[in-house]
Amino acid sequence: MLYLVGTPIGNMQDLSPRAVEVLQSVDIVACEDTRRTGLLLKHFGISAKLMSYHEHNKASAGNKLLWGLDEGLNVALVSDAGMPSISDPGLDLVRKCIEHNIQVTAVPGPVAGITALVLSGLDTRHYFFEGFLPVDTKERKERLAVLKEMTATTILYEAPHRLLRTLHDLDDNGMGIRHMAICRELTKKYEEVVRGRVEDLIERFEETPPKGEFVLILEEASKEMKRIPIPLIERRNRIINLEKQGLSTKDIAKTLALEWGESKKALYAEVLEMLK
Repeated sequence: MLYLVGTPIGNMQDLSPRAVEVLQSVDIVACEDTRRTGLLLKHFGISAKLMSYHEHNKASAGNKLLWGLDEGLNVALVSDAGMPSISDPGLDLVRKCIEHNIQVTAVPGPVAGITALVLSGLDTRHYFFEGFLPVDTKERKERLAVLKEMTATTILYEAPHRLLRTLHDLDDNGMGIRHMAICRELTKKYEEVVRGRVEDLIERFEETPPKGEFVLILEEASKEMKRIPIPLIERRNRIINLEKQGLSTKDIAKTLALEWGESKKALYAEVLEMLK
């Protein structure tokens, strides 16, 4: 049998008693990083045979695991953190087991995306899991176009060195005014949840370089779609009025972004155009 075992996303004590029991009893523990999983098992006094199974060897390692399962071995599949098969190659092994009529069961555990979702304060009734955006430009544009129209809260994963790129891409694709919660170090001592509009969070992380793995929870599109357009003459008069009060173009854009619920970046360009 193949056991899909959820492991802690940060706090070691989140490993369930059932997970400990399964990891102690199986013939093989397949994992992304044998060193990382080895530390987890050592913490709980578990002695197990570890086998590397990750994105770069999933074809060859998957066949070996399948052969062992066919022979009657019990295998536990774990990820570095959270539930296997979510944003990792576990799905491939599950599909192979199903094709070969090998029984698969799950030992539930923490999931970073759901943990962040319930901490976000955003709508949890309907949500969509995007995971990591594609790095490839064409595929990335396609996914961003989907997210722009998404009428459910979106869950994204991101690495620290790509966080600002993703935030800028969301802003550039018309999602800068949406509210977002950015979570890091979940379940750990320095757990942090930063909330605000996408465009404001860009400023924050440009000032404070991001560290750690991130989960981004993005507000749905429906609230933006319901906004009533402000007439051009009213927009112009308000901009001119704020300029007369002595506000800079940057401060005018910031003020109007709060008043009108629009992108600060787009408003800045509009203010420059109107006042030139």
